[in-house]
Amino acid sequence: MNQRERVDEMDEEAPCYVISIAAQMVGMHAQTLRQYERIGLVEPKRTRGNIRLYSRADVARLRQVQRLIADLGVNLAGVEVILRMNERMVAMEAELQRLRDELQRRRLAGGD
Repeated sequence: MNQRERVDEMDEEAPCYVISIAAQMVGMHAQTLRQYERIGLVEPKRTRGNIRLYSRADVARLRQVQRLIADLGVNLAGVEVILRMNERMVAMEAELQRLRDELQRRRLAGGD
């Protein structure tokens, strides 16, 4: 991962939206965002004053939840399962890429 990708990733995870703005961005009520937090679908950061702050990644996740519910008719339990499976797939793909890179380095170094 290069420097620009790391900066972009940090920007995605940077907490920057209060709950009212995040709710407005995704077209949901703030109470819905609180419910999603309670059941673990989203985990906004908290300030020292305990104010929820949502990142761009949180907003994208909320939009994904919204699409699963509205477009596919998935219930909240199903949404949770789909999101967890997606996270595992992403982690497995990253691990597979890491292993491919390591194998390539070994081949180039003559260690095959």
